[in-house]
Amino acid sequence: MANADDSTPGDEGALGTDVARRAQLVDAAVDHVAAHGIADLSLRRLGSAIGVSHRMLIHYFGSKEQLFVEIVRTSERRQRELLSPLRLEPGLSPADAARLLWQQLTDPRLAGEERLFFEICGQALRGRPEAVPVLEGLVADWLEPLVAAEVAAGVDPAAARNRARLGLATVRGLLLDLLATGDRTGVDAAMEEFLQLYYGSENDVY
Repeated sequence: MANADDSTPGDEGALGTDVARRAQLVDAAVDHVAAHGIADLSLRRLGSAIGVSHRMLIHYFGSKEQLFVEIVRTSERRQRELLSPLRLEPGLSPADAARLLWQQLTDPRLAGEERLFFEICGQALRGRPEAVPVLEGLVADWLEPLVAAEVAAGVDPAAARNRARLGLATVRGLLLDLLATGDRTGVDAAMEEFLQLYYGSENDVY
């Protein structure tokens, strides 16, 4: 694809604000990663795929690593946004909502995003400066909606945060298991076992 957008950065007539354009580019990059994965993904190749030059990507993000951090953050935000409609669906139990969310998170089309998530987290934990920002909010951003879901379902607020953290850690661990082993049947069975232990008899817990 030709570079359709090589305009001068900051030209509001062509691009809108830098903030808005940056968000557009991140969204396009997330969609590309979700569809095609991250193997051999250079800024030049990614820019060509989403219609901008690699120089424009450098202008907006500074480096490939910094762009990847923003891709991970945006992907995480999208995943959190899946929670709201499930929580509001009438008659859907917390366990069934968790099952539906798990199905969405393990959609094979999201595998590229999940691989990038763990790759960038690994770089951050090794102290690579460009990747470290991905650790900000890695847990805290998820706890707020998860705790709210627990409390709305009748869980004591004092226990809700611990339960939310346990659930988040389990989901991430099983997502890594799925990427490492490809054993969808085994991972799904493990998640179902966890949900049985986590929720027990919903009539008793809630």
